[in-house]
Amino acid sequence: MSTDDRAPHLVHPPALPVTFRPTRTRAILLTLASALFVTVTALALVLDQLSLGERIAFVFTAALMAGVPVLLSRPRVVADEDGITVTNLTTTRRLAWAQILRVNLRPGDPWVFLDLSDGTSLPVLGIQPGLAREQAVADARALRALTESRGTSAPGA
Repeated sequence: MSTDDRAPHLVHPPALPVTFRPTRTRAILLTLASALFVTVTALALVLDQLSLGERIAFVFTAALMAGVPVLLSRPRVVADEDGITVTNLTTTRRLAWAQILRVNLRPGDPWVFLDLSDGTSLPVLGIQPGLAREQAVADARALRALTESRGTSAPGA
């Protein structure tokens, strides 16, 4: 979705508060984390030759391994009356509507990027077209409509 193909008059901003997140990807990652933890923990319990300390190490390792897909499932964007909160893998950033100049999701982009008033760009991993391209495009358009209706950017800019 480039800046040329937007149709602001066709997209109405969603009711606030609203949360955008890659739900399919998140469901797969959390299922994987659960299966990984259960499988490795079950192995620790059924292997008779392991000592108590080794079993504890197995469970601890299972928790660490399951933590990776849980961390990858964390990204989201929460929009409310005052602005948005962008939660990526390890960081969270709060932005006022006026700080967001443009919402970009161009063909080939792995996720949405926000152009900010300080001249920087912020990746928004909570809207990514990986497994659900149509949903990501719809979410990006909704976030763009919110930004245009509440921020300082003019529609079509």
